[in-house]
Amino acid sequence: YLSVGTDLKWTGSRDDAVGLQVMESIRTKQWGIAWVALSVALGFHVADEATTDFLPLYNSIVGAIRESQPWVPLPTFTFSAWLTGLIVGVLILLLLSPLVFAGNRVFRPIAYFLGVLMTLNALAHLGGSIYLGELAPGALSSPVLLVAALVLIVTTRRAGNSAASG
Repeated sequence: YLSVGTDLKWTGSRDDAVGLQVMESIRTKQWGIAWVALSVALGFHVADEATTDFLPLYNSIVGAIRESQPWVPLPTFTFSAWLTGLIVGVLILLLLSPLVFAGNRVFRPIAYFLGVLMTLNALAHLGGSIYLGELAPGALSSPVLLVAALVLIVTTRRAGNSAASG
């Protein structure tokens, strides 16, 4: 273990140090796997939305909000712009995954943000289904997205704790 005084000094055995490094490596790998899992789940969610007419519903909701609250800056999208933007976003997440697997600390707040955002997204689709009394567009993939988002949050925290203790 580390003793904290005027300076940090390792007082554990060499085996303890190796064990901490192994644990940190495992937790970082789990974080990377969770990042990729969320990216793939988001890709399936986008496909689910695209094939169940999510965008017309979204655009009509935004139109109603703009009518009653014109100051709210919510965008509407054409199908091609919306789908292209989401596909590019998912591909960027996947391309960044080696940096997460490397344990790059810059991605911790990004991972927390994505985890919370995707949790809210999944819950909104599931809540919309309850409200509508039928499956809302995008609801079929929402449970998978929800689990992937929560796992990303947990593994991000564990990877951060591991690095802080190591």
